[in-house]
Amino acid sequence: MSQNGKLVIFSAPSGAGKTTIVQHLLRKIPELEFSISATTRKARGDEQEGKDYYFISKQEFLHRIAKKQFVEFEEVYSGTFYGTLRTEIERIWAKGKTVIFDIDVEGGLHLKRKYDGNALAIFVQPPSLEVLKERLTGRGTDHPEKLKERFEKAEKELNYAPQFDIILKNHDLQTACAEAEVLVKNFLNN
Repeated sequence: MSQNGKLVIFSAPSGAGKTTIVQHLLRKIPELEFSISATTRKARGDEQEGKDYYFISKQEFLHRIAKKQFVEFEEVYSGTFYGTLRTEIERIWAKGKTVIFDIDVEGGLHLKRKYDGNALAIFVQPPSLEVLKERLTGRGTDHPEKLKERFEKAEKELNYAPQFDIILKNHDLQTACAEAEVLVKNFLNN
């Protein structure tokens, strides 16, 4: 079964659980390989270059945009860019694997439009905005100013959910992971 040319896109507001779900799928489905995004932000916690992100300067990022090296990119927060390098998708497809993304909502929609029939776009929906705020605050990784920015962005992002192929409600993480596994396996087998 060849997975060449397929993409699985997980998008959600920050704190909805998409990263945990994607990590679960990577452990369970060997045909998948994670697409590492490029970003201009600094590494957080124990994030590693080339594993979690490709950390590049804003100047280098803008240079790569000009050279059309990104399949999608966004200025997700003021002055902070994220994007998917074309070479990253090609690297994974060359291995005969399916690319899986853990990506912001607008980036996810760009990919969905660009790869249409070859992409499965899943929006991970948190139980509520209040729960989302609790999760983000509980992380302890952001300053209050950054948290406020994330909350405002999350409110807007929830409105994009209907534009995705599937809305996966994450009321219970174990259930959401199991549901995601079924959805992705069905997509890969079609």
